[in-house]
Amino acid sequence: MSWPPHITVATIVEQQGKFLLVEELSNGKLVYNQPAGHLDPGETLHQAAVRETFEESGWHIKLIGVVGVSKYIAPHNGTIYYRTTFIGEAIEHDINAVLDTGIQQAVWLSLEEIKTQEYKLRSPLVLKNIEQYLAGERYPLSIICDD
Repeated sequence: MSWPPHITVATIVEQQGKFLLVEELSNGKLVYNQPAGHLDPGETLHQAAVRETFEESGWHIKLIGVVGVSKYIAPHNGTIYYRTTFIGEAIEHDINAVLDTGIQQAVWLSLEEIKTQEYKLRSPLVLKNIEQYLAGERYPLSIICDD
């Protein structure tokens, strides 16, 4: 295991029964993930979630809640991730946005489509966090004291 752990954020954005995911290159494979990434120095978790969602999908969002915090250990290298998963509302898509390196495209998939492609998920957290969200595990943004 690696130490210290990586602090990351992810955002669940649902629109008309479909979830915003990004198709990205990870360890030489195309995988699906929520818009997600690392916390930058001097940035709050809230700011990181909004930034990463835009940089990876081209969508401007408004954060409306939190699903929770997850720990994940990457099986290929033992890296430890602590991931805060936010809930976002899609506001506007910038069709001219240049997506982060490695991101192939942003896609909207239904839960059924995600489940049929579970083997392509970057980590089990992608589906687990969506299922938590659908089960009503939603907390106010104020749960995170992020000054």
